[in-house]
Amino acid sequence: MTNNMMNTFIFEYLDENDFRKKERSVRKYNMLAYKKLTFNYYPELRKGNFLGVVANKNEKDKTISYELKLPTDELFAKVHGEITLHYTVYTEKNIILLTNITPEGILDEGHRAELSTYKGVMISKTNPEKDMFKINLLNRLGK
Repeated sequence: MTNNMMNTFIFEYLDENDFRKKERSVRKYNMLAYKKLTFNYYPELRKGNFLGVVANKNEKDKTISYELKLPTDELFAKVHGEITLHYTVYTEKNIILLTNITPEGILDEGHRAELSTYKGVMISKTNPEKDMFKINLLNRLGK
């Protein structure tokens, strides 16, 4: 193995189907975040440049968990929360475990059904009135 191969990290998934669904929702509703994830963040992670903030360190297992905020529209973030990639690095095994993309509720819903948007922000099917109320309130407050 060349030295370059030694430093390459491999992606594994906690639940690949669930992760891919959320990834597709990000692609569908926030193309900028999806492009950043695919073309900037994933290649950097594979090279061993861990992005985001350290959420947890486990000395015994030699793992470090990270949270990486993706570009999120300001109004979307205020209504649903920041879009965040969660991953754990197994430093001795050169493995990156992609664990989740949050906020879960809206990304899960966005995969299952075509979500409506209200004033440019996607709204949930389970509680559209609450989301529209938040959007109207934030607009009245000037975001």
